[in-house]
Amino acid sequence: MLITHAVSASVALLLGPWQFLSGIRRRRPSLHRWVGRAYAVALCVAASAAIWISPHAAAGYVSTAGFLALAFGWLFTIFMGIRAIKRHFVATHRTWMIRSYALTASAITLRIYLTFIPLFHLRFAIAYPAIAWLCWVPNLLIAEAWIRWTEATGLNRHSNHDQLDPTSGSV
Repeated sequence: MLITHAVSASVALLLGPWQFLSGIRRRRPSLHRWVGRAYAVALCVAASAAIWISPHAAAGYVSTAGFLALAFGWLFTIFMGIRAIKRHFVATHRTWMIRSYALTASAITLRIYLTFIPLFHLRFAIAYPAIAWLCWVPNLLIAEAWIRWTEATGLNRHSNHDQLDPTSGSV
């Protein structure tokens, strides 16, 4: 399951950035949709595998809880993103997919934080449970700030297209 998680999460991590390129969305919408579907499948496989392996996380219950919360957050954000686009709520879809990719990028953040353990001579049993949460919670907060900033500055072209969408709320 660890290999399944690592491979599928890597696929999602590699596919995600292509979804944010406006040129691809505008000129090749079918490519955007197919890459998005592949991202969603990879993410669902990775999250499912993460749910399976999280109880075996190093450093106990706190790290298990952090990784389980991440896995369920992954599933929730992808579900909300798909739900929004199926209802043609483009701006809402965009915000949920930004959140989704912020969670996906936790793989990068986690590895950055792991380098701090030996660098600062931290005890693994103390640092790792914190990292299990710090690898994704700040990413999600930064994504939320980005979403709000782009809406406030008008950089989100679709921000007024689905004002009546009840699923557009923040996490």
